[in-house]
Parts: sequence; C-alpha cells; structure tokens
Amino acid sequence: MHSSGAEASIESVPPPNREEIPPEDPPGRSSAFKRPSRRILIAAVITLAVGALLVAAASKKHSLTTTATHSSLAHTDLSQALRLKGTTEAVQSRSILAPALAGQQVSTLTITKLALSGAHVKRGDLLVEFDRQVQIRDFMDKRAEYSKLVDQVLEEQAKENAARAKDETEMKQAEGELGKAELEMQKVETLSRIDAEKAQERLEEAKATLQQRRETFDLKRKAAQAAIHILEIQRDRSRETMLHAQANADLMLIRSPIDGVVVLNTIWKEGRMGEVKEGDHLRPGVPFMQVVDPSVMQVRVLANQQDFLGLHIGQPARVHLDAYPELVFSGKVEEMAPIGRSGDFSSTLRTFTVIFSLAGNDAKLMPDLSAAVDVDLAARGEPVGGSR
Repeated sequence: MHSSGAEASIESVPPPNREEIPPEDPPGRSSAFKRPSRRILIAAVITLAVGALLVAAASKKHSLTTTATHSSLAHTDLSQALRLKGTTEAVQSRSILAPALAGQQVSTLTITKLALSGAHVKRGDLLVEFDRQVQIRDFMDKRAEYSKLVDQVLEEQAKENAARAKDETEMKQAEGELGKAELEMQKVETLSRIDAEKAQERLEEAKATLQQRRETFDLKRKAAQAAIHILEIQRDRSRETMLHAQANADLMLIRSPIDGVVVLNTIWKEGRMGEVKEGDHLRPGVPFMQVVDPSVMQVRVLANQQDFLGLHIGQPARVHLDAYPELVFSGKVEEMAPIGRSGDFSSTLRTFTVIFSLAGNDAKLMPDLSAAVDVDLAARGEPVGGSR
C-alpha cells in the first residue's frame, strides 16, 4: 500500500521544462561571449566621465566669464580713473659732465673729491674735484715762459729806445756838420781854389752822411719794431696757453650751478654699472651727476594711443609713489606730446609722453621714483592744444 502511494505521488510530479533551464555554455565559448560586454561597459563609463568633465568645464568657464563681466562692470561703475605708470623728475635740473680739456687729449680723469648723493648744495658749492696736478704744472710752466717773454720784450724795447736815442744824436751831429759846411760855402769866394774844393767836398760829404743816417734810422726802427713784434707775438701766444692751462685747471673744479640736491647717475664704469665714487676714472663728456631742485617736481609717463585719447590738458590726477605708498600728491595734466613714437614690438602702436605737475612737496619726493598716476576721466579739463 505504501509503495503504490509513493509511486502515485512520484508520477504526479510534472517533468521539468527544458526551455526554462538555460543550457550551459561550452567551456571554450564562455570568455568569448563575456569580452564584448566588458568593453561596452568600459566605453560607456569613459563616455560618461568625459561628458561630465566637459559639462563641468563649460559651467566653470561660464561662471568665470560671468564673474569677469560683473567685475569689469563693477569697476567701470565704481571708478572713472585711468591708471598710468611713470617716473618722477625735477622741473629744474642741471646735468654735470666730466670736463673736456682745451688743447689736451686726456683719456680719463680721476675723481679726488665728490659730493655725497642726496646732499643739499648751494649755488657755487664744490660738487666734484678731479686730479689737476698736470694742469697746474702746465699752468706754472706756461706762466714762467710768459714772464720770460715779457721780460724779453721789455729788454728789447729798452735796447731799441737806447739805439734810437743814439741814432738821433748822430743825426743831429750830421745835421750840424751839414750846417757848418754850408756856412763855409758861403765864404768860398774868399778862399783859395784848393780850399774851395775842399769846402765843396765837405758839403757833399755832410749831405751824404745826413742822408745815409736818415735812411738807416728808419730801417733800424723798422727792424727793431719787427723783432719786438715777434717777441710780443710769442708773449701773447704764451699767455694764451697759460690761460688755457689755467682754464683747464679751473675746469677740474666743478661747482653747483643752482641750489638743489645732488643726484648721482648710474653709468657704465670699469666693466659694470654703478654710481661714481672718489678714485674712479671718467672719460671726458660723461654725464655722471645731476643737481635737481626738489621744490618743484613732475611725473613723466608714456601713454598708449588708446589711453591718450581720453586725456586733456588740466585734467586732475592723484599720484602715488611705489616706494612710499603713504604719500599721495595731487596733480594735473600739464603737457601732452603732439607726436607719438613707435612701440618696441610694433611700428603701428604709438606711445605719447604726458607730463603731470605735482602740487606740494616732501623730503622723500626725489627724481627717478616710479609712480602710479590715477587720472580722473570724468573731469574733461581743457581740450588738447588749449591754453594753459
């Protein structure tokens, strides 16, 4: 009974459907079917990542552009100033050059004394002294030569005066002899024939002697004057060379032409750039120093052609010194160059020189300081070319 029931229960269970059970893949084909699905998955992931990066970059660029636009608009709305860069300079200044000596070929000059940079000097104060021993020695030699020639001229003039007096005395004697001979000829009728002939000979001899003395007198005077004139020429030439030597010695002492402040230039010396000092050698004609008047200063800037169109004479400005941020000066556009110059990188781009005057003064305000100039574009000032 139990066996028949078990068989009946077993028979009642339906057989499994072959379509519901997936067939097992062959061992050799399982990896071949899996590789394409992995490649597709990896490609999809990469595509999604690149898309995400592109979306992020586009959104960042958009945000930066929007920020820059807002920033530019905010700056334009908040400020109507144009900033220019330039350097300070003195309105009144004098450049000091190494002297060029007259009549001498000097390659270098040696500095023996030098005023300190930044020192305040008055007009006539000593700025620099060069070694002038050669010029002083030359001056002393020329002066001794000049004194010698002066004495020679005086000596020759004295000799000529004595010779002239002697010749004049001899001429007077010849005139006396002629007068005596003429008196004797007046009584020739009372004389014998021989005495009359002798008297006639003495008269002719007296005339010839006087004539000769007069001629030689003029020739001696001309010869003496010529000799003295030659000495005078030598004396005057020696005097000129002496004065040249003295002037050269004086040129070695350079004094301040104006009241101001000493500023030493940076020059090329002895294979490097630097300021001069005592003991340095300079070539004649080199500008190595300036004396500036710091009471009136200005700022020189180079404006490009676009910024230049917005500038006008009289426009107010504020000047900031880069070295001293706490110092701020009021200024205005004083001069504008009518002609621009070509740029360093393009011949079509032009820059124009603009001069800004400064109001006020400070001990720190010195030449060659970099400055930032903020020009108020809202104030139009005067048009270009208008009266100042």
